[in-house]
Amino acid sequence: MPAWMPGSPRRALCTAWAVAWLLSALALSAWAGPRREQVLDDWRFVRADAASASAPDFDDAAWASVTLPHTWNAVDGEAGGAYYRGPAWYRRSLDWAGGVGRVFLEFDGAALATEVWVNGKAAGRHEGGYARFRIDITPWLHPGANTLAVRVDNAHRDDVAPLGGDFTVFGGLYRPVRVIETAPLHLELLDHGSPGVSVTTHHLSTAQARLGVVAQVRNDSTHPQALAVAASLRDAQGRVVARQRRMMQLTAGTARSVELPLTLARPHRWQGVHDPYLYQLSVELHQGSTLQDTRTLPLGLRDIRVDPQRGLLLNGQPYALHGVNYFHPGRPGRGLAVGEAEVDEDLTLLAAMGATGLRLVHFQHPEAVYAQADRLGLLLWTEIPLNAALHDSEAFRANLAQQLRELMRQTGHHAAVAIWGLGNEVYQADAASRALLVALHRQAKAEDPQRLTAYAHCCAADDNALALTADLGAYNRYYGWYAGAMEDIAPWADALHARLPQRALGVSEYGAGAGLLHPQDPPQRPEPGGRRHPESYQARFHEVYGRALRDRPWLWGHFVWVAFDLASAGRHEGDRDGINDKGLVTYDRQVRKDAYFWYQALWSRAPMVHLTNRRFSPRPAGLVTLRAYTNGTRATLWVDEMPQGEATVVDHVATWPAVPLAPGRHRIRVRTDHGADDAIEWEMSE
Repeated sequence: MPAWMPGSPRRALCTAWAVAWLLSALALSAWAGPRREQVLDDWRFVRADAASASAPDFDDAAWASVTLPHTWNAVDGEAGGAYYRGPAWYRRSLDWAGGVGRVFLEFDGAALATEVWVNGKAAGRHEGGYARFRIDITPWLHPGANTLAVRVDNAHRDDVAPLGGDFTVFGGLYRPVRVIETAPLHLELLDHGSPGVSVTTHHLSTAQARLGVVAQVRNDSTHPQALAVAASLRDAQGRVVARQRRMMQLTAGTARSVELPLTLARPHRWQGVHDPYLYQLSVELHQGSTLQDTRTLPLGLRDIRVDPQRGLLLNGQPYALHGVNYFHPGRPGRGLAVGEAEVDEDLTLLAAMGATGLRLVHFQHPEAVYAQADRLGLLLWTEIPLNAALHDSEAFRANLAQQLRELMRQTGHHAAVAIWGLGNEVYQADAASRALLVALHRQAKAEDPQRLTAYAHCCAADDNALALTADLGAYNRYYGWYAGAMEDIAPWADALHARLPQRALGVSEYGAGAGLLHPQDPPQRPEPGGRRHPESYQARFHEVYGRALRDRPWLWGHFVWVAFDLASAGRHEGDRDGINDKGLVTYDRQVRKDAYFWYQALWSRAPMVHLTNRRFSPRPAGLVTLRAYTNGTRATLWVDEMPQGEATVVDHVATWPAVPLAPGRHRIRVRTDHGADDAIEWEMSE
């Protein structure tokens, strides 16, 4: 039957499309352009469970005024004792002009359980403290002023992870909150906090890359909608190098995914710290000439595999994955309530040290960490908060599954994300723990078959079932701090590799405490729970570990515990209570400890030299051994501008034994053959 004749299937289809386009234009005529966002940073706050605080007419005049990001544990969470874990309330007004669009509240992080009311009506809740979540508040809004009330509770609960861990669980709206207004036709915002766009690399070679872009599109209008979905890929110079466009139709109140395959000739690969090349992927929803919604994501093209004998392979070549455990960009007096500036400062420090990767512990990190790691080329192992303890209940398992789903969907588009972490140091090595890890591993592989999983094991036999569940073996080892001698790390690693030759092995944690108030030279082994944690012992510890792990290239990765000192309310050791002092840098980021510079000498290519024990002043006069870390080959020393000789650098250490230093103040200076220099002043006592 000809397409133009009445009753023709093609004519009926064309008619349906025409009607849909007409209805679409009418339904969206009040909308002008893509989504609008507003940061909601000013709130009223009370650290208590205030009765009736969700009511619009509740009087919050006596509450404090706070600006997000905010935590109520900024002081007590770092004091080294019990800290407040319970409910608190936030309230504010939101003006809305009305319209045909949808309005969402977006929380980047609220610890641990959150309930939201709009004009006194319960709008939604979320359980989990570290992932982004959104709530559609449109049904409860009215034009004009609206009341938002948020109850956040960081109390310990058996059904919300984490249940344990050596860190303070800071409560509050400690990351930004936004209101997002979209057209009725928009990319999905309620898919576990995801961007509504995902991408999979189906093929990657020197000649070609084939990508599968999937856009989730939602029609929240009351009419069917016909639209065009377009994907474009731009290179680092902004040139469009691949594009795709699809037409689709959505019935009212439904969502659907559309795949937009892209083919790219001669792809420029993301090569970690050596060449972190990024494309920009944009997805747009068009209706006629009107742009209804859009998202743009960074995209790096790379292939990551792990070989038990060769270690981690990036784009087919061995890649030395070494770095630190990065807890969070927290700061004194602010806890986790910090912003992008702190993230930038932290990752700049770690990149300058020469790290090639980070283990993000022990929960999902702010989006800025993943974006900055993409730009710097730092490979990431990112994990969910299954830490130390678990509860054998369906509710707890469901909460962990939710947090894993959120982590993967929110961060999976980042090239830097290499490994999904299933948990850390579960002390309960029984059938329930094994079943939980197996379930999480299967969930991760079903959601993302391309990436590998890891679990950080510590507290049972090295070949215990927990240690063998994930794709990658990873072990937390502290020989020389809690037990054994620091020199035990090398024979332990060799023995395990010999016993499990077909298993990829890595070291997920190793470290030692270091305060600044009790210098010692030469260092003696301290008590982990004691007050004296000499910085010099931490440095010697890392000299031994750094060399041993470097010399075993079959290790797929190794990560220092920890990048920065962190708040841990239950600790009473080192220079002050409430702090885990194993960081290479102090909690306030003001002091890079000697061990930081050891790793910079070991890992970095930029010329550097660092005189050690610089904080041991005043010190006894007499013959002193001076040491410097450097990536040069020779170094020359001066004391008060008098030359003390040139030293040959032996495995990144230059040593001058028995340098005489008389009582008084001395300026000590060193310069290397590649132009790096450093200087300190010491006061020598009688």
